[in-house]
Amino acid sequence: MLFDSIAFLIFLPAVFFFYWFLFQKHLRLQNCFILFVSYLFYGWWDWRYLVLLIFCSAVNYFTGKRLARAGGTTGGRRFVLVASSIVNIGLLCVFKYFNFFVDNFISAFGALGIHLAPRTLNVILPIGISFYTLKAMGYTIDVYKRKLEPTRDMVAFFSFVAFFPQLMAGPIDRAANLLPQFTTRRTFEYDKAVDGMRQILWGFFKKIVIADNCAEYVNQIFGTYRTLPASALVLGAVYFAFQIYGDFSGYSDIAIGACRLFGFGSMRNFNLPYFSRNIAEFWRRWHISLTTWLRDYLYIPLGGNRGSAYRTIRNIFIVFLICGLWHGANWTFLAWGFINALYFIPSLVRRKSGMNAEPVAENRIWPSMKESLHMGATFVLAAVAWIFFRADSITQALSYIGHIFSLSLFTIPEAYGAATIIPLLLIMLAAEWLTRDKLHALESLTMRPILRWSLYYGLVGCILYVAGSRQQFIYFQF
Repeated sequence: MLFDSIAFLIFLPAVFFFYWFLFQKHLRLQNCFILFVSYLFYGWWDWRYLVLLIFCSAVNYFTGKRLARAGGTTGGRRFVLVASSIVNIGLLCVFKYFNFFVDNFISAFGALGIHLAPRTLNVILPIGISFYTLKAMGYTIDVYKRKLEPTRDMVAFFSFVAFFPQLMAGPIDRAANLLPQFTTRRTFEYDKAVDGMRQILWGFFKKIVIADNCAEYVNQIFGTYRTLPASALVLGAVYFAFQIYGDFSGYSDIAIGACRLFGFGSMRNFNLPYFSRNIAEFWRRWHISLTTWLRDYLYIPLGGNRGSAYRTIRNIFIVFLICGLWHGANWTFLAWGFINALYFIPSLVRRKSGMNAEPVAENRIWPSMKESLHMGATFVLAAVAWIFFRADSITQALSYIGHIFSLSLFTIPEAYGAATIIPLLLIMLAAEWLTRDKLHALESLTMRPILRWSLYYGLVGCILYVAGSRQQFIYFQF
């Protein structure tokens, strides 16, 4: 079931009604109901892949219990963790990467004159598998490290893994944050629910108005880039940067807002990444749940920034290449990860990767000239890397960038919806700039009721009348 579908607009209020009005006083019934509707939500796409979701939940639930029984025997606990990790990663390898590795293995031997018969799997990539697998694995690793006590409540754990707002594309919430909320009685809080609705509304605006409108022209430009002037290609790269931001941060806002409707607090997944002053800051603000997961469960165990500069740089490249591969079984994603690792190295060498923790232009309306230049340069670097993310192949990405470096860069391109899209982008950016100390652009509105409701209706009107053609959420393919 998709967030931007009529089915979801019926599903969400129905679930809200039954959840609060029938099961509010019964925690276990609430959790059972969440588990049921989460499986219904996922099975709406393809019920057969529920087996994978249930299997992943069961493996990590029983692994947690087995780790508790292993006591202080380090070797036994490590064996249990490794076995569980092999199963979890094996799911991803079979359903997401098997064909990619087989095809490249055959191509490598073909280049040597050895021709092998292809043996690929004819399977559909299960939606959300990358997200719920990391979510469940994080729980198991935390139990192994004794940062978290294993739960004995199977319903609560299965509900945690399958929680429908986060199921398709995150956030990849930590068990330490979300799981205890399933074992604690939840009461309805009007203010929290209202703020959740505001965040959902803002998420729909970013997805349907911003991302879907940009997507129409991105598809046109990338599809015919060889025949277009360089200025149009620049516009296409900028549009895609905002398409993927509006698409994924919009999804995250809808998901987090929906969590709040049901009394849950979810971690923030985006923190205004295009206001970053360097790439290190960008990655602290973009897809926060994934970057912190990779930091805590991969980068730090590899040694982090301890040791020599060589080891630190090696660890950075490993993390970004795995981050790229996590996004999809294509060389373009590996190239995107490699490029971001290259971007990251100067900040690391200059020991500035931890700088700029505070919001840009804190306690000021306007950024300084230096901050503006740094934000502009960071956006350009991110947009160039996004070209590889969007392209069908590395060859296409390099060709697209090569076509940008021509005299036609200084021509005026066709409109490509600029008269509509650019004002909408400026509205979104202005709203997020003015509320950059908030969790989302509509949080804690203090204006008069008539102005507040006019804003709500204005956003709804925009969503209904300025919407682009419906586009699937980009991150559903990961």
